[in-house]
Amino acid sequence: ILVSISFLLVLITLPFSIWACIKVVREYERAVVFRLGRILPKKAKGPGLILILPCTDTFIRVDLRTVTCNIPPQEILTKDAVTTQVDGVVYYRIHSAVSAVANVSDVHSATFLLAQTTLRNVLGTKSLAQLLAGREEIAHGIQDVLDSATEQWGIKVARVEIKDIRIPVAMQRTMAAEAEAAQEARAKVVAAEGERNASKALKSSAALPANFNNFGSRE
Repeated sequence: ILVSISFLLVLITLPFSIWACIKVVREYERAVVFRLGRILPKKAKGPGLILILPCTDTFIRVDLRTVTCNIPPQEILTKDAVTTQVDGVVYYRIHSAVSAVANVSDVHSATFLLAQTTLRNVLGTKSLAQLLAGREEIAHGIQDVLDSATEQWGIKVARVEIKDIRIPVAMQRTMAAEAEAAQEARAKVVAAEGERNASKALKSSAALPANFNNFGSRE
């Protein structure tokens, strides 16, 4: 009855009602329309012109463009008990406007909080060496977890990047000392190999005159 009355009201007040009832939905937007509290139909409207009945209809605009979610530095305790700070960025978009409106109160806030939690949980299962060497592989793993968890919210996670990994200064010094020691060890190995090759060359050159003398005496 209320819907019929709304239609009648629109007809009676034409053409003035057109300005109030016709809404423009942009190409990158969708409109989720509620009629008497229910989503109608079970699909978002747009892009283009849509009709919103007075008194019975309300609508929510949903932006479908890709969103950049910057994850602030998170304190991570790695698998080998090293405290690090890691930040990242998540690229996602809404692929189902109805799910984004009906299944979660604030889809962007929920995705942001879940991204932080997922980053901490996944990185906490890795050692420091794995974090430093397998950054891209770990980012793909985080993307898969996030994409699966946010599917019911109408979210599609396009990409996850781990931007920076900060380790304690003492650990940096230890790693630098280890790298320097390894470099010195390699240099010693190269020097020793060079000395052995030089020694072999000297022995070979010393044996040449004796061979020539033996060859001359046989003649």
